[in-house]
Amino acid sequence: MAVEHITTTGFFQLDGGKWEVENNIWLVGDEREVLIIDAAHDHETIVDAVGDRRVVAIVCTHGHNDHINVALKLREACDAPVFLHPADRMLWDAVYPQVAPDRDLMAGEVLAAGGHELGVMHTPGHSPGSCCLFDMFNNIIFAGDTLFNGGPGATGRSYSDESTILRSIRDRLLTLPEQTIVYTGHGSNTTIGEERDGILKRISQLAIT
Repeated sequence: MAVEHITTTGFFQLDGGKWEVENNIWLVGDEREVLIIDAAHDHETIVDAVGDRRVVAIVCTHGHNDHINVALKLREACDAPVFLHPADRMLWDAVYPQVAPDRDLMAGEVLAAGGHELGVMHTPGHSPGSCCLFDMFNNIIFAGDTLFNGGPGATGRSYSDESTILRSIRDRLLTLPEQTIVYTGHGSNTTIGEERDGILKRISQLAIT
């Protein structure tokens, strides 16, 4: 499977706070066409990586500003639709109050580009509409901010909930093979097996059923 990694740097803003962050953007496809996973900070860097390939879609794993803040510039530059889960529309509207995403990203659908297929998992908790994209044939998952190297994505701010994200990880991600590589929204890669014990320990501590 062809996976290309790009990083961009900018700011995440929510609840009146502002933090400098480095985001991972992923291109999945082949020499003819790709999916762009997340649209962070610097659209020109992403466009340069795409080159002359056709962009099938710009898929936002969730609606936090640092994952969507160049979505419209990418849409214009690449002539491609933007997908976002509808439960994160309020986060999108905080950045783009006058313009809607092109299409809802929905659990169970399959996105295809360059001979590769990614299934959509709805994994709320970091935000209500957070989603992960799973390639079952290559044991790879693009987890956005749902699961990081070291544990679940952040909670404690508006629209997030620790118990919800832990259930999402337990019920969806931990069902995947332990060798599944997790490509994250920030930071380094990990695997399902490396994160399993820590997630289950925290679930036990909180007595989550």
